[in-house]
Amino acid sequence: MKFVIQVAKNANVTIDNEVRGQIDYGFVVLIGVGQDDNEEIADKMVKKLLGMRIFPDESGKTNLSIDQVNGQLLLISQFTLYANCRKGNRPSFTDAAAPDEANRLYEYIVSKCREKIKHVDTGEFGADMHVTLTNEGPFTIVLDSRDLA
Repeated sequence: MKFVIQVAKNANVTIDNEVRGQIDYGFVVLIGVGQDDNEEIADKMVKKLLGMRIFPDESGKTNLSIDQVNGQLLLISQFTLYANCRKGNRPSFTDAAAPDEANRLYEYIVSKCREKIKHVDTGEFGADMHVTLTNEGPFTIVLDSRDLA
């Protein structure tokens, strides 16, 4: 499982020119689900995401987590995080989970985040989405479940 976490001043996702999700200050998280992923991995990833201390404190040091700043989440499914570009110029996505399983785990992640964070918005799984954000910092972290203990 892969998360690309971006600290954002604000963000939104549109589908067919209609805003479907938006946040003020918080994280935009692009979520890729791999073939071997499951709820146990998702739980670890959500715990790590929500515990990340990358918001500035009163001294400007990255020391606060999303709940400490009343941050919001915009969660976007993105199977292209599993692009394999080793051969040729056309990426392969065979390492990504099958759509039904990926959607199930994506919805699981959304529900787990909603248990802890007041404002969680999403895109739409499988839709052609346009994500707009004002990246704060910029501060971007790539979190891969293979790197978690």
